[in-house]
Amino acid sequence: GGGCGACTVMVSRYDPHTKNHPLDGAAVTTVEGIGNTKTRLHPVQERIAKANGSQCGFCTPGMVMSMYTLLRNKPKPSMEDIKETLAGNLCRCTGYRPIIDGYRTFCESENCCQRNGNSCCMTNGSGPLESAENGQPELSGKEEFMPLDPTQELIFPPELIRMAESAKPTTQRFRGERMTWISPVSLNELLQLKAQHPQAPIVMGNTNIGPDIKFKGVVHPIIISASRVRELFEVEHKPEGVCVGAGSSLSAVRSVLEKSVSSLPEEHTQTMAALLDQLGRVGGEQIRNVATLGGNIASAYPNSDLNPVLAAGRCSVLLLSKDGKREVLLNKEFFVGFGKTILKPEEILLSVFIPVSRKGEVVRAFRHAPRKENALATVNAGMRVWFEEGSNVVKEMSVYYGGVGPCTVSAEKTAQQVVGRSWNEETLCDAYKELVDDVTLGASLTLSLLFKFYLHVLQHLKDTGQIPPEQLSAVEPLPNIIQPSYREFQDVLEGQSEQDPVGRALWHRSALSHATGEAVYCDDFPHTDGELFLSMVTSTRAHAKITHIDVSGALSMPGVVDVFTADDIPGQKFRSFAGIKEELMAGEEVTCVGQMICGVVADTKQHAKLAARALRISYEDLPDPIFTVEEAVQKHSFFLPQRKLEKGDVSRAFQEADQVHEGEIRLGGQEHFYMETQSMLVIPVGEEKEMKVFVSTQHPTMAQEAVAETLGIPSNRVSSHVKRVGGAFGGKVTKTSILVSLTALAAWRTGRPVRCVLERGEDMLITGARHPVGFMKDGRITAADVQYYANAGNTADESVLVAEKILLHMDNSYNIPNLRGQSSACKTNLPSNTAFRGFGVPQSMLVMENIINDVALILNRPAEEIREKNLYKEPSLTHYKMEFDPENLLRCWMECKEKSELEGRQLSIAQFNQQNRWKKRGISMIPIKYGIGFAEGFLNQAAALVHIYKDGSVLVSHGGTEMGQGIHTKLQQVASRELNVPLSLIHITETATSSVPNTCPSAASFGTDANGMAVKDACETLYKRLEPIRKQDPNGTWKSWISKAFFDKISLSATGYYRGQDLYMDWEKQEGLPYAYFTYAACCSEVELDCLTGEYRTIRTDLVADIGRSINPSIDIGQIEGAFMQGLGLYTMEELKFSPSGVLYTRGPGQYKIPAVCDVPLQFNVYLLSGSHNPHAIYSSKGIGEPTLFLGSSVFFALKEAVAAARSDSGLSGPFPLHSPATPERACSACSTRFTQMVHRPAVLQCFVYSYSCLVNINCKSIKYITFLLYLHIGVELEITFFTLSSNLFY
Repeated sequence: GGGCGACTVMVSRYDPHTKNHPLDGAAVTTVEGIGNTKTRLHPVQERIAKANGSQCGFCTPGMVMSMYTLLRNKPKPSMEDIKETLAGNLCRCTGYRPIIDGYRTFCESENCCQRNGNSCCMTNGSGPLESAENGQPELSGKEEFMPLDPTQELIFPPELIRMAESAKPTTQRFRGERMTWISPVSLNELLQLKAQHPQAPIVMGNTNIGPDIKFKGVVHPIIISASRVRELFEVEHKPEGVCVGAGSSLSAVRSVLEKSVSSLPEEHTQTMAALLDQLGRVGGEQIRNVATLGGNIASAYPNSDLNPVLAAGRCSVLLLSKDGKREVLLNKEFFVGFGKTILKPEEILLSVFIPVSRKGEVVRAFRHAPRKENALATVNAGMRVWFEEGSNVVKEMSVYYGGVGPCTVSAEKTAQQVVGRSWNEETLCDAYKELVDDVTLGASLTLSLLFKFYLHVLQHLKDTGQIPPEQLSAVEPLPNIIQPSYREFQDVLEGQSEQDPVGRALWHRSALSHATGEAVYCDDFPHTDGELFLSMVTSTRAHAKITHIDVSGALSMPGVVDVFTADDIPGQKFRSFAGIKEELMAGEEVTCVGQMICGVVADTKQHAKLAARALRISYEDLPDPIFTVEEAVQKHSFFLPQRKLEKGDVSRAFQEADQVHEGEIRLGGQEHFYMETQSMLVIPVGEEKEMKVFVSTQHPTMAQEAVAETLGIPSNRVSSHVKRVGGAFGGKVTKTSILVSLTALAAWRTGRPVRCVLERGEDMLITGARHPVGFMKDGRITAADVQYYANAGNTADESVLVAEKILLHMDNSYNIPNLRGQSSACKTNLPSNTAFRGFGVPQSMLVMENIINDVALILNRPAEEIREKNLYKEPSLTHYKMEFDPENLLRCWMECKEKSELEGRQLSIAQFNQQNRWKKRGISMIPIKYGIGFAEGFLNQAAALVHIYKDGSVLVSHGGTEMGQGIHTKLQQVASRELNVPLSLIHITETATSSVPNTCPSAASFGTDANGMAVKDACETLYKRLEPIRKQDPNGTWKSWISKAFFDKISLSATGYYRGQDLYMDWEKQEGLPYAYFTYAACCSEVELDCLTGEYRTIRTDLVADIGRSINPSIDIGQIEGAFMQGLGLYTMEELKFSPSGVLYTRGPGQYKIPAVCDVPLQFNVYLLSGSHNPHAIYSSKGIGEPTLFLGSSVFFALKEAVAAARSDSGLSGPFPLHSPATPERACSACSTRFTQMVHRPAVLQCFVYSYSCLVNINCKSIKYITFLLYLHIGVELEITFFTLSSNLFY
């Protein structure tokens, strides 16, 4: 769906006049063009690989090209340049830290990272990692890297220079099936075209029209591209200000303003500086390089970051048409509605005039967004005040807000309240009262931003003496300098052979292929002759009968080959997960929006998508759909069985407790957001019903079985192949098996290869996402009774198993003598949720940690004291009677406490909070005890196949899938140790059911444990077979031994098998052995919170993990850091939002925000516990993929500590609700500042509802009623935008 930066390329242009040009005539450089493994790597590719900056690798080419482009423009970048460049690139695997470390080596500024007394970034283990003596990271100095030599870079193609200088530009027209693209070369021609086609949009960077066409199905018969009209790019500097062509990209505007700000006196650059402040946070670098200033203004989005500043700063625009021109101020009259301005259809926006500010004028810009950078603003503002000369009396004032109405809003009455009065607290207090009525939506934030402006202006007036020191924090920025990080590995075993790679820090075996773009993913397989594309048609109703399906419109579309429904499935029409059947496609009734109903097969992806939109489905809505957990509980809508676990006598313990507290916490869902969406290619072999399936999945065998059952053929006719997976996190098991079976059905019916690759929005819609206490005065928790309700969605999927695992981990690391838990998977009419990294554990443990937190608040004691008091201390039984020794849990806790300097920092934080009213800090330390393995014992088995060829090379096949977790790299190390051969002789081939049958899913952090043992078994068998030959020729070489074995007719192929532990859980007896062992860890995080906006920064994170004896510490630390960042997203920013009718709104990176570079802890230290042993897994290692995700909650609870400090300043104490994710809106509301308290919540919710050009302001008691009322009134389906007050999140 775009927005992730994975497909970033460098576009170079040459124009002797304007330096602007369309793609025609430009040089496009991709990651393949700058270096490869066959010839020569580029330093950018080498350093991200050596820093272990790739895991699944899908995002790596985009990271490489962003950094490469920066270096081409600025060979000696600062750390700030690097951060800004990578802001538009998302990664779901690594946690960003190794990417930053790899690329900070290009930073040559003396103070690039040695700020505030910090050491160089190349010390303390923060440099790229190499295998070294005793497994310690060898710090790579810059001399060990390939040097960056700008003189050796690709030159701009001379033929393009000649073409640009000699060619006479002419109008270009490109005609498609539905649209015509016209590119004029002169202003007059542009005006003529606009007069002839007034409804035709003008396209420059295509950041608005393009996504509408691609994702919303918008059709424009004529599109005018004005990117070659020179006048649109002209810049003119005048004494009164600067005139910027409307076609200038935001990056170009930024460059112009930077030059103006540096050359003009400060008093003349107020508006320009404010615009610069906003421009640095509008989109990523990729967006700013193509999006234009004029496009930003003309699109008139309510939350535009620039429009409020332009309006407040007295800027104007020059509008031009065939009939003349007019200059218009950007003010409240210019923006007339949602996406509407006063531009006439035949007019174009030629230029924007940005005036110099006047003496005594102050302009500031503010924004509030769900993510610190590269995110659309929730609320933003531009504010200007002009004082009478030599005084603090206000002569003129403008206040504009975005995100609080249908368009940019002027707080005119608020400004009038201030004009003519002195700039002081009394004046502003009156302004606050006026603003509450002036801007009714987002009121607490608008008040907070006005207060920030008040203090900024006082500073500007040199009136700081009037500002109490504790108030100054309101205008100080949050910390943002990324510091060097530390990673502490383990020593390898004493006496270990130099050749033995186990325990050493090695790169991911595919890192260089990732960095060069040579790594092959499912959709990279070349298209074959006759290949077709499948597009799914999904339900638009949450709970309805299907009354009719009209396929005629789809079949009449060009390129369409077939349309199929559930009736066309020759075999099973359902899949069974956890014993509960799920339809492959809805037949008679739909139970959620996004449920698959039909498949459309066409010759191209575009034709398939267009035909899918042409298909018509009629529904009869069914009564009483269920969307929330509360509704499900009320109506007893559950998937069975419901589970319960209990130990001790909970009821009696409550009676004997000193205090009893009841509380509630809610945890939102989370989208997997793997970089590679669901992808598959099915090829009919052509005889005996054979099918080859290439699929991005964690469970190849499930895909094989699904195809076989759907087509009604034996599994031996289907082979499932997985080369690598571009991220999965639990989301590519069940839903993938359904999608691949439908793709196979399309291939079966047409007899041709069929490819299916979901767009991001389709993927998020179809695939689903994540799912009282008694205590004593001394803090000992004696009893807890917890009820868990998980919104499973419309089908069971794996939700019942998730609900079980929730109960098994409800104690986390605490020995609570009397504990009772009940869990239920609620059946609702939302899209079905599925497995996610952690499988219910992150939800379960959050509840227990919140209980601890509430107890600490009641007793007014540090939460860490309560946690430590209740930790398991000695060999114990869990609440399901599994025996374990918590020694390493306690070691992790104590080491983390020591390395994080917890007690000293707690004192410093208390002092900081006392001295600062509007910035607060919080610190929290969280432990985990995470069970590894499948409670369903049969899933713990694994197999492998190892071949040794006559040249001595080794080929390994196993049942695990490589999805970024490094399983192939680790099993290469296993084979190297067991066969005593170098890694260079070993190749890991694709995972295929034709090589290794009956595989189990790569999940539960058990992939290396099981498959590693299987590979070890096969290698041991082969090594034992070679023993007689080695004895005969002890001085021989590996190759000579293999040659001799072949001639002696000794088999050089062996299968390996690992039976796995017999794990089980008896729910009737409430006891069992569901896990092979526990992985332990502890994590301490510190945050700084802006109480006025809810924005925060993670200052430092220290994490200690017990992962046994690591097979590859660099890969394991990568897993730890990536999981932590995913948890940080879950608990503080990632939010799934549904409409009242069950439609998922957040379907892409534009609406759904995962952590980016800006969210990485400024200092991120990871330590592997030394001296740990684990007899239950290969080489005494431990699984680590899932456990540390929960440690991201340390940021959530640190935020809660900071919020508690803010509430204390407001006279509030004790427990308070803060649900997850703790978004800036929720954190701001929880702080309960005087500004949030000023806003009285109305009894009637006010919403703005848009349908095209219609704007209706309606008061009603039910949001659902709005949709129904307007449907009756207008008779069309509506796109509805709800604006709500602060954190009142009604969706």
